[in-house]
Amino acid sequence: MSRGVLAVGAYAPASRVPAAAFEDAWGRFDAPGVETTAVPDADEDALTMSVEAARRALSAADADGATLDALAFATTTPPLAEEDLTPRLGSYLGAPADVAGRTYGGHTRAGVDALLDALGREGTALVVAADCPAGEPDDPREHAAGAGAAALLVGPDAPATVVETAAATDPRPGTRFRRAGDDRLDGLDAGRYDRAAFVEPVEAAVDGLDDADVDAVAVQAPDGRLPYRADIDDEAVAAVETVSELGDTAAASVPLGLARAFEAGHERTLAVGWGSGAGAVAARIEGAAPVEASLSADRELDYAAYLRRRGDVVGDVPDGGAAHVSVPSWRRSLASRHRHEAGRCPDCGAVAFPPAGACPDCRSPADFEPVEPARTGTVEAATTIGEGGAPPEFAATQARQGAFGVAIVAFDAGNEAVSVPVQVVGEAAVGDRVRAVPRRIYVEEGVPRYGLKALPVGD
Repeated sequence: MSRGVLAVGAYAPASRVPAAAFEDAWGRFDAPGVETTAVPDADEDALTMSVEAARRALSAADADGATLDALAFATTTPPLAEEDLTPRLGSYLGAPADVAGRTYGGHTRAGVDALLDALGREGTALVVAADCPAGEPDDPREHAAGAGAAALLVGPDAPATVVETAAATDPRPGTRFRRAGDDRLDGLDAGRYDRAAFVEPVEAAVDGLDDADVDAVAVQAPDGRLPYRADIDDEAVAAVETVSELGDTAAASVPLGLARAFEAGHERTLAVGWGSGAGAVAARIEGAAPVEASLSADRELDYAAYLRRRGDVVGDVPDGGAAHVSVPSWRRSLASRHRHEAGRCPDCGAVAFPPAGACPDCRSPADFEPVEPARTGTVEAATTIGEGGAPPEFAATQARQGAFGVAIVAFDAGNEAVSVPVQVVGEAAVGDRVRAVPRRIYVEEGVPRYGLKALPVGD
């Protein structure tokens, strides 16, 4: 087969806020067709969600990060307004140092644009789209705002291929925008003008295809009604939509729809990306790629908990940290922080974490051989840090999410096990099984510090 999609991974935060929570708080809900929205944990953002989706895509393809030639990251909500985040994403995945990284953003079509660009490259590329948009509390865009990520592994001899594409543009400023320096979406809310800015370029792009007869349509979904305004098969749209349960996932919207289409086994799928401005691109895909997804929900938030999780009702936190770690020092330990990389002593075979200094068993100075432990382990010791007990650098997360656990976890590392101190998302007791998940540890000097935390298996 020709070059196309080899595998797909998808992820969404497990917390949901229902439409009824907004109705109780505001007397109305302004996101038609949306039943619940996915809410990131206080230590989740577009980068951590992208790692979750990327790991699943590689797993679905039975591949690893070392095989990647290119890495693309698409988002409208980057944790930093200016910084290439593909090196941090690549570090989590164990990608080669010479992997080609590209970042896409500025509009919700970014995920589809990144995919189509990757199809024109050589080698194996991983395209990851992740987003968590936000608006003002009483704004329709906030009511629809969700979160999620999808990753598509692209390469030769793929089971799902793009057979034709078409694009259309029509300048329509003001439909959806975010001012420089602001993290909240806005729009002119011009009614018919806004609808036309979506419908007309979407229909023009689809009409530009030679054959638009498909089983499923993964179309951009700012809310649950707008996709059905366009002259597209409603049943094909409904078959793979995610907006009703995840909300508006911006750049990840269409890639998540593709994940659902492939998972359902649809052999003819239309991907339609739209970006405010306004422009659309349509791609007809034949075949289906393997999918590994985690989109289920297990926690429902009331409106107060939702506001707290998003940081809207949290006051100022203390400045500084209890144990300052400089950026150069943090960088030197990234392999251990991002992948729990340990080291094997060449003299006695013992495994040490972190892989530095003398061997903990034979006490000889060691030039450790890198070992990457399993991502699932068993809690050996645990405690809980309650309100007011956290060091200052963790106060912001604790204020938004509450008490958190700290544990020593034993992870398998070959024939040995290595004990790693790790923060727990929620709580865990001795003997519990946990898995290492990418999370933001804290922000210091304006720079997010990322690492791994432990999440109880099953959460």
